[in-house]
Amino acid sequence: MTTPTPMDPVAQPVRLLIVDDDPLVRAGLTLMLGGADDIVVVGEGADGSEVAALVDRLGPDVVLMDIRMPTMDGLTATEALRARPDAPEVVVLTTFHADEQVLRAIRAGAAGFVLKDTPPAQIVDAVRRVGAGDPVLSPAVTRRLMAHAAGAGAGPGSARGERADRTDRARRRIATLADREREVAIGVGRGRSNAEIAAELYLSVATVKTQVSRILARFGFNNRVQIALLVHDAGLLDDDHGGGGGGGVADGDGNGDGADRPYHPFA
Repeated sequence: MTTPTPMDPVAQPVRLLIVDDDPLVRAGLTLMLGGADDIVVVGEGADGSEVAALVDRLGPDVVLMDIRMPTMDGLTATEALRARPDAPEVVVLTTFHADEQVLRAIRAGAAGFVLKDTPPAQIVDAVRRVGAGDPVLSPAVTRRLMAHAAGAGAGPGSARGERADRTDRARRRIATLADREREVAIGVGRGRSNAEIAAELYLSVATVKTQVSRILARFGFNNRVQIALLVHDAGLLDDDHGGGGGGGVADGDGNGDGADRPYHPFA
């Protein structure tokens, strides 16, 4: 959503679909989010299996999706939904210890995630931002997720095969980038902010933003963490995960200060 100007039509409210198997959670979210002047809760769902039909019928701009649901979980529903043309944005509703699930949701194209204990005003702000095309993922969270991806380990043979295929696909994609775009992508992969990337590469912040936008458009991505995952999958961050440098991934909250504190998606 954009702020209307005299030359623009009045900005439309964000149409929101809430999907959670707990009726009390749905009721609370509907009450909280429906009270915002610029958000309209167009419907509710109790399971991921209901999402496709609800989206077809209600036409939401954003889906707020719980991860754990009985018949079809929110991750599977997100993957199916984001594979459709003109799909609404998805914000994943999750708990603190869910890094692997968050990574899967981001790979599928979720625009961000909020923790279930996030203050109500910030959940409202997250929906607004995603409705305006602004992903809810900070550089600090990118660093944490990249640290988790790096520490996932070798795993069984089938998982190793999947990772090898992903690595091959990622390297082919990275090879299509110009040198400067590749450098910016690596900066995103290290969890750097636009300002930090600009300082490292002696560019303006506006130039970095343009490069990031080009990368997103080229690969059909909708958030920075998808760029970071691509760089990680291509093996371009392998030298960054042995110690405490390279973007501060050694500490649990991802801010590089050595302290292990809970992170927040809006940090």
